[in-house]
Amino acid sequence: MSRQNILSGSPWEDKMGYCRAVRIGNIVEVAGTVAIVDGEKVKADDAFAQTNNIIERIAKVLEEAGASLNDVIRTRIFTTDIQLFDDIARAHGTYFKDIKPTTGIYEISKLVSPDYLVEIEFTAILNP
Repeated sequence: MSRQNILSGSPWEDKMGYCRAVRIGNIVEVAGTVAIVDGEKVKADDAFAQTNNIIERIAKVLEEAGASLNDVIRTRIFTTDIQLFDDIARAHGTYFKDIKPTTGIYEISKLVSPDYLVEIEFTAILNP
């Protein structure tokens, strides 16, 4: 089976030795992804906007891998504040209400920057 590495252009990909997503066969794994916090549309205190931003960006990554959000079978959501659950769930539900992948949400102590409230990993499987 061939391997397709999908890069985002982040300088961390070379520094850390990873890529945004990997497709092998009909499986696509997407690395933990945080929002692009711009201070206007996506603010450091807005978990709903951060979750939306992540999912919108990953939809494009999946497309590059030949997949779509409809192929997502699992999401793993990490947050620095579980009290933000309702905002995160509302955004996640906007995209996955009918798809219904398995998911987990976990409160962790920190993400790589204090601006990030949410990080999400995705697994997708394409129909053979």
